[in-house]
Amino acid sequence: MNGRGLIAAALGLAAALLVTYLALGGGDYEPTPVADPCVPREWRSPEGVEEAAAQFSLSALDGAACELHVSRETLALALATPEARQRFAAAYGIDDARLEAAVRAGLVRGIDDAERAGALSPVVAGGLRAIAASIPVEQAIALIEDASAIFDDADGLLGDLGGLLGSAGDLLP
Repeated sequence: MNGRGLIAAALGLAAALLVTYLALGGGDYEPTPVADPCVPREWRSPEGVEEAAAQFSLSALDGAACELHVSRETLALALATPEARQRFAAAYGIDDARLEAAVRAGLVRGIDDAERAGALSPVVAGGLRAIAASIPVEQAIALIEDASAIFDDADGLLGDLGGLLGSAGDLLP
């Protein structure tokens, strides 16, 4: 085959590729819309601390974002640094008290979702809800960013607390 034949074959293949791309809808690409954070998302069956922590973080971000009427992605970027939080608060007209309340509400949603999914026992979830009500906002944000400590402790100290409460209940008449 000569040079002109190779060029013609390459142009033919390129045209076939373009026609196939357009026929399969490649010309009408639209990005996936951002999910509504107020709509509950089903938890997959978490296997291990890392998966449970990741799902908790997403759920907690959704809960806080829903309270603030922003997307989960917008809030995740805003919580990354104190400076980003200040820019976010100024851009959306949110004061510190409202942001703190939203972050705590997000934690509670994450706890509720984890309990419903069986990743946290009711005893542990109840204790965590009490903690979420008064935890300093910086610590709450740290838990949203990395919730693995919650699930590590769920089988440790907090799980032992549930066992003690269960044992005490057996002693009552």
